Amino acid sequence: MPISHLTATWSKLLVSDRLRRSSQALSVIDQVIYIFGGEVLARQPVDDQVDIISLTPDASKLETKSHSSSPSPRVGTASAALNGKMYIFSGRGGTDMAPLEEHGALWSYDPANASWAKIDPTEPSRPYPQPRSYHCMTSDGKDTIFVHAGCPAKGRLSDLWKFDVSSRAWTQAPDAPAPQRGGTSISYSRGRLYRMNGFDGTKEQGGNIDIFDISANIWFSESFPADGNAGPEPRSVCTLLPLKIQSKEKLVTLFGERDPSALGHAGAGKMLGDVWVYDIDENWWTKPEASGSGGLPDPRGWFAADVVKGQDGKNSIVVHGGLGENNERLTDVWMLSF
Repeated sequence: MPISHLTATWSKLLVSDRLRRSSQALSVIDQVIYIFGGEVLARQPVDDQVDIISLTPDASKLETKSHSSSPSPRVGTASAALNGKMYIFSGRGGTDMAPLEEHGALWSYDPANASWAKIDPTEPSRPYPQPRSYHCMTSDGKDTIFVHAGCPAKGRLSDLWKFDVSSRAWTQAPDAPAPQRGGTSISYSRGRLYRMNGFDGTKEQGGNIDIFDISANIWFSESFPADGNAGPEPRSVCTLLPLKIQSKEKLVTLFGERDPSALGHAGAGKMLGDVWVYDIDENWWTKPEASGSGGLPDPRGWFAADVVKGQDGKNSIVVHGGLGENNERLTDVWMLSF
């Protein structure tokens, strides 16, 4: 049975006009937040700097670093953390909104020496994922990064790719269940990938969690009522993150866009401000009662989020920026704890 008394607490960490943006990438490594890319004005990437927020001991400290070897400015990229580094892949590069073609390369940011490196595939003649934006990424925490779906120059994708960091080799896995989509979310937990939500070009997707068993190389799906009561309603440009809550493996999805804007990428649709927790083993959702002494985050989509592994063994979620319903980019950073 769902946990009816599950509670969640929001804490505002930081507000800075420097952090005003949407469609950015964010990864947390060793209690430090790293933010790259995004836009303040539609179709205008902010810059190629990395914004760094330390969660210990002073979360109010923001540091911005420039690097001579950084990736080009981009919007709608995705990131994943693996072995102490942040990896990004592709994204859009300017007003024409064309995906950045980098021939299968990823970029890695190493906090240890504050430097970027371009990671080209060892065998450039082998197939690699086509350039895209508003895709999603995750890692298995060992040696593999996963890239899924998103928007190429035209249309949308449902493909899944695996990049082995040690051999620098891409392998294509089976496509995820239809429809193709952008703004979807993917998460790794215990040998499986979990995918949900997204926009198929006509409407937001919901009502299914699509699960990829990595060792078996197959997809299957679990359905739920996407009614906002027994399960989260359909949405896109949100997040899906693995979290251990009360010693059980969970997934958390929150916020996102419910109805697309008539202006497309240049506008804001109806945004959500809710939080949902999914029990992986028992296939049910619960909506925790959320509170915060400093208030609650505004509803939003097109934001960035990641898991913070606490020194006390408890995990939290950090949420940054995004697009509010008034079509303004947000400047805040929040922590969600259970």
